[in-house]
Amino acid sequence: MESDKFKIGSGYILISLIWGSTWLAIRVGLDYLTPILSAGIRFLLASFLIYGLMKIRHISLQTDPHSMKLYFVLGIFSFAIPFGLVYWAEQYIPSGLASILFAVFPFFVIIFSKIAFPNHKIFIGQIVGVTIGFIGIVVIFSRNLSINFTNDFVGMIAVFLSATMQAGIAVVVKKYGRHINSLSLNFVPLLIGGIIMIPLAFILEESSTWNFTVSAIGSIFYLAFFGTLVTFTIYYWLMKKINIVILSITSLITPIVAVLLGWIFLNEKLSFQDIIGSSLVLIGILIANFRGLINYYESTKKKF
Repeated sequence: MESDKFKIGSGYILISLIWGSTWLAIRVGLDYLTPILSAGIRFLLASFLIYGLMKIRHISLQTDPHSMKLYFVLGIFSFAIPFGLVYWAEQYIPSGLASILFAVFPFFVIIFSKIAFPNHKIFIGQIVGVTIGFIGIVVIFSRNLSINFTNDFVGMIAVFLSATMQAGIAVVVKKYGRHINSLSLNFVPLLIGGIIMIPLAFILEESSTWNFTVSAIGSIFYLAFFGTLVTFTIYYWLMKKINIVILSITSLITPIVAVLLGWIFLNEKLSFQDIIGSSLVLIGILIANFRGLINYYESTKKKF
C-alpha cells in the first residue's frame, strides 16, 4: 500500500516535470522543423519505441473489438486532432495565451466526469482548487499578454477545442480503458497519430524549410521518449489509480515548470508576477488535494 502511494506520488511529479520541459523542447525543434511534421515524427517514433518495449516485456497487444475502437478514438481525438490544433495555433497566438486557454482542461474534466460518472462525487475543494490554479496561470502569463481578437480568434478556438477534446478523451479512457495495459493503450493511438500527421505535413507545410539538424533530431527524440512514451504510459497508469480531476491538475503545474526552465536555460526573466502566479497554482493544488491529504494523515496516524 505504501509502495503504491510512493509510485503514485513519484509518477505524478515525474509527468508534471517532464511535460513542463516539453515546451522548451518543442520550442527548440520548431526552429528547424514545421509544427505538424514535428508532432507526427514524435508520435510515430514514440509508437516504435513503445512497441519495442512491449516486445522486451512480453506484453501482447490487446486486439478485442472494444480495445480497437478505443485505440482509434484515442489516435484521432487524443493525438492527431488536438495536438495538431495546438501546434498549428502556436504559429498564430502567443504561447502564454495558449497556456491560459489550455488551462481550462481540468474544468472540462470535472464537467465530463459528472456526465460519465453520475454517482461520482466532485468535492467543492476540487472546484475551488482548480479555479485558484487557473487564476495563477492567468497571473503568470498576463504580463506580456496582448490579445487581438481579429487575428487570434481562430487560434484561440483551436487551443480551446484541443483542451476540451483532451478532457473528454481522458474521461473516456477512465471509464472504458481500465482493462487495457498502459503501453498497449499508447502504441496504436500514437501510430495512428503519426500516420495521419506526417502526410498532412507534406500537404499543408512548406517542406523546403525543414532542416534536420542535431538540435531538431534531439528535440524529437526527447519528446518521443520522455515527453510521450514515459509520460503517457505513467499518465494512463495513474488514471486507473487516482481521481481523474486530481490527475488533470498536472496541466496547471506544467506551465510553472516551463517558466522555471526558461529562466534557467534561456535566461528569461523570473518576475514577481511569476512567483505570485506559481504560488496561487500551488495553493490551488493543495486545496484540491486537501481531502486526500487529510485521509492520508488519518490512515498514517492509525498505524502508530
